[in-house]
Amino acid sequence: MVALSPLFDAILQHLTLVFTSLAIGICLATPLAIFSVFYKRVSYVVLTTINMAQSIPSFALVAIIVPLAGIGFVPGIVAIVLGSIVPIVKNMYVGLAKTDTALIDTGKGMGLTDLQIVRYVRLPLAYPAIFAGLKFSAIIANGIAVLTAIIGSGGLGRIIFEGLSSFNINKTLSGAIPAILIALSLDMIFSIAEKKLKTKSVY
Repeated sequence: MVALSPLFDAILQHLTLVFTSLAIGICLATPLAIFSVFYKRVSYVVLTTINMAQSIPSFALVAIIVPLAGIGFVPGIVAIVLGSIVPIVKNMYVGLAKTDTALIDTGKGMGLTDLQIVRYVRLPLAYPAIFAGLKFSAIIANGIAVLTAIIGSGGLGRIIFEGLSSFNINKTLSGAIPAILIALSLDMIFSIAEKKLKTKSVY
């Protein structure tokens, strides 16, 4: 088994990898999705690019990062962001683009600018779709965070791979079980948030 202190440190580092990547992904996805709604050319480029990125296996993506960004914690973040941003962009774009045109016309009639319509009309109605994308992205990020241990990012993946390389089942499980619990917790948290937002959107 792994001592508790190093295990807690690994869990904290793993969570930092996941949530830092999610935060960066949201910051990148938001302007991409918004511009895609208003400009067809941007939409075509963005959606084509992320669809291509989605087809790249996670392990291959992590391997590609090494010659581009090196090894360590930051390259691990880069790999996780690239691997998990697709659901955020797609769901945010779909949620924003499929807003009822009648509501948009009403907003324009009240004198709202396009950005104000995005903020007060499109975004509130898109929240359920956005959170569904965030849930999927968080689970993907959790899985890729384990893989990035092979390029020196640390976290629970390091414990898992150390256990596998030494045929130490207990050590492998010490890293794998928390990673699984984190994935289940992320799924539950975002599912609850998604259901609450869907309920609010109905009313």
